[in-house]
Amino acid sequence: MRSDLSSTEASASPLLRRGDTLELVTEKVADRGKCIAYHNDRVIFVPQTLAREQVRVKIRKRRKKFAEAQLLDVLTPSPNRVKPQCQYFGSCGGCSLQHVDYRQQLEDKHQLIRETMERQAGFPGLEIRTPIKADATYAYRNKMEFSFSSHRWLSWEEIASNQTFDTSFALGLHPPNLFAKILDIHQCHLQGDRSNAVVNGIRDLAINLNWPPWNWRNKEGFLRHLVIRQSAYMPDFMVNLVTSEYDAKRMLRLAMYLKISHPHVTTLINTINSTPAQTAFGEQAETIYGPGILKDRIGEITFEIAPGAFFQTNTLQAEKLVQVVQDLAKVSTKDHVYDLYCGTGTMALSLAKGAKHVTGIELIKDAIVNAKNNASLNGINNCSFISGDMLKLLKPDFILKHGSPDIIILDPPRAGMHPKVATQISELNVRKIVYVSCNVQSQARDLSILSKSYKAVVAQPVDLFPHTHHIENVVLLEKRNGNG
Repeated sequence: MRSDLSSTEASASPLLRRGDTLELVTEKVADRGKCIAYHNDRVIFVPQTLAREQVRVKIRKRRKKFAEAQLLDVLTPSPNRVKPQCQYFGSCGGCSLQHVDYRQQLEDKHQLIRETMERQAGFPGLEIRTPIKADATYAYRNKMEFSFSSHRWLSWEEIASNQTFDTSFALGLHPPNLFAKILDIHQCHLQGDRSNAVVNGIRDLAINLNWPPWNWRNKEGFLRHLVIRQSAYMPDFMVNLVTSEYDAKRMLRLAMYLKISHPHVTTLINTINSTPAQTAFGEQAETIYGPGILKDRIGEITFEIAPGAFFQTNTLQAEKLVQVVQDLAKVSTKDHVYDLYCGTGTMALSLAKGAKHVTGIELIKDAIVNAKNNASLNGINNCSFISGDMLKLLKPDFILKHGSPDIIILDPPRAGMHPKVATQISELNVRKIVYVSCNVQSQARDLSILSKSYKAVVAQPVDLFPHTHHIENVVLLEKRNGNG
């Protein structure tokens, strides 16, 4: 039953207006960690809430069929509500579920996957196994990307404190859905203490030396992004400072500082991005000191990771993810496996031992260089890695040259695959496909295309991202017979 307890002011008119305050009872969790409530049959999305909570909200945005609200008070809390650990919770867009008990997070993610697979992918009744939980729910990320800004965004708490803040410099993360704004972050609980110390140290150094942060309005400034990467199993620790230009004196000063104050940093990279694009990728990368890469391990495989290469951000959970893929793929020594969107070769190299041959394809050239080095590093000689655009590569001449696949592993970026790529994969007529995704919505869209030729057998979620709405989902697809 829909619950609707509106304020006297709001209920006086059937129209819902921006700024109206309402009392509502949330019904269930929706996408991106928000809950759904209803007012006069209109859907209201409320962040930072749990199902079956009575709350007081203010309408922020109004659309034709729904509205978005700001949480003002929790009048009747859920028994699964917990105190967020982070002081920036609600202001920072990094974590949206710290207010939810971790067991409930897993249940909510499980339910959302079930609904998405049924409604968007068209797989009613699909077996969706219980999500594999994370052993560590904080300090689990091996990579964090922070942004510099000359326009610091103040949180509601900072504004309410009546303190005076210098808003001309910020190093931190974006507020929710405000990608041009930066909240100054001094402690992120998703990374370890050493990483937080490096972030704060570089902020202090830059401010003391008057290094100008990026001004997104004027498209000028020196400091753009700070990327921290650390190994889970090796002593490797990478700092990648993204700047608008190369400045040798400044890089020397930064190198001296890190070697003295943070000797655990094993390599310093300076990536140059002179374009207006707000990205940590650039047109060149200079190694200031150290090897320019870091190494880590997943299972028995050691990996070299370049500054811009993709590597699962939760190493310990990635080991469980790889095991799930191995269990579902059941690769034999007769199988030729295609690993599409292979990155640095995580899945390809992990499957190679049991396969006849593995062919990995990846758009980013540096990742392919890493993948080849990783194969050599681990003494694996039955893997081939090719760099290129999937849409252009998956053509008959490519299949003739490299051989037909028996099994395909898919692990595309968050946006999923180009629809034509999904069609090309369907036409390869492989025995089975194992589709790994961190975005269940884009995965469901792609699966709806693949479902014309393949049936979904089982889905196994793996939680690599506690306290966020993200979760990895692995789906096993098998070729349909002639009767569909």
